[in-house]
Amino acid sequence: MGLFGRRNTTDTTVTSDTAAAPAGVSPELAALTGDYSIDAAHTTIGFVARHAMVTNVKGKFLDFSGSLHLDGTDPAQSTASIDVKMDSIDTGSADRDGHLKSADFFKTEEFPTMTFRSTKAEALGGDDYRITGDLTILGTTRPLIIDLEFNGAAKDPFGNERVGFEGRAEILRSEWGLTWNAALETGGVLVSDKIKLNFDISAIRNT
Repeated sequence: MGLFGRRNTTDTTVTSDTAAAPAGVSPELAALTGDYSIDAAHTTIGFVARHAMVTNVKGKFLDFSGSLHLDGTDPAQSTASIDVKMDSIDTGSADRDGHLKSADFFKTEEFPTMTFRSTKAEALGGDDYRITGDLTILGTTRPLIIDLEFNGAAKDPFGNERVGFEGRAEILRSEWGLTWNAALETGGVLVSDKIKLNFDISAIRNT
């Protein structure tokens, strides 16, 4: 049914926005057009790195904010913006988190924020979409492609109109200047260059 096509089946109210849907555009799709704020309490921005060539270490960021503009009449006009506080990194190990905040990695005192600003949105068919944008880490800005799946829209018990997405991407951390590593006696390195990013996003329509 597409990015804006799924609605909470218990909400059958037809709003003035729905009634004004352009010709050829479904009312349900047009009804979700608007500006949204990411709900950090119900959103996860995470990552996975290969450690010592044999296992995965997972982490996430606990402090971030972001906004979405969804365009139901032309999804290509949708946009996304995210700001992440790097000092909020959490991998479940205080020692590892401290190392990641240090000059070897994120230099959080000098570069406290990681940002993403979308530059392009594409519909891939069904509930699948792709967002391209600029990711800035350590003052270096490079393009990032995020594949997204739309999980639906609903009104929660508190009256908030929500939309949900799952996203995934891969980067080479060295392209952003994250080059620290240590060689293993058995060959290979301690930390992979390739990092997997994952997003579980819940956003609330602005009133």
